[in-house]
Amino acid sequence: MSNQNLQSVVTGKVRLSYVHLFNPYAAQPGAEPKYSVTILLPKSDLVTKQRIDAAINAAIQLGITSKWNGVKPPILHIPVHDGDGVRPSDGMPFGEECKGHWVFTASNKQKVEIVDINLNPIIDQTQIYSGIYARVSVRFFPFNQNGKKGIGCGLGPVQKLEDGEPLGGRITAAEAFGSGTPEYPTYNLGHQPQSNYRQPTQPNQIQSQYMPQQIDPITGKPLTGGVMGI
Repeated sequence: MSNQNLQSVVTGKVRLSYVHLFNPYAAQPGAEPKYSVTILLPKSDLVTKQRIDAAINAAIQLGITSKWNGVKPPILHIPVHDGDGVRPSDGMPFGEECKGHWVFTASNKQKVEIVDINLNPIIDQTQIYSGIYARVSVRFFPFNQNGKKGIGCGLGPVQKLEDGEPLGGRITAAEAFGSGTPEYPTYNLGHQPQSNYRQPTQPNQIQSQYMPQQIDPITGKPLTGGVMGI
């Protein structure tokens, strides 16, 4: 088996987050846009985790001979993180959806294949969102860039297995607006909110109920006749 095959893994059933599979995305200003997805691997999937560990070790061995001058760096960036721990970027806890999972992000400069459970291409972009369950082909590789050494994760084909609860703040209309008709307050002449909504019965009531009373700047009295100074 070639070293490249040792570095490659097809996951079991995982959950996808931060999905950018149809359009490339740049995580930082000025960075090169890439197709990417964050993969949530259940900790109960020991087989996939063992394969990932083996692939990372194979990538490290390749890095020693091809990227790091024959020496394993003392500080080495590894892309797989504990979802029950904290994010390496800011030290804050991972999101609730990451609990009980291993978390890693895979990316590719080139667009990857996206297929359904029958290997048919998925064209409808609404079918691919943060929260779905899928299998993902990934490949781990060594890098030495801008003084930073570590293992990266390349993204290969993605196979959607089933839908899941959307992640990333998507809500339904019912969740946004609730059920029933909201009750709006009206305002009296002093602009004090009243407790109940009153529907005007005559057209000429609209101005008095919804518009502030105009004051004659000459007399200082309410303007009732429409002519100032009278």
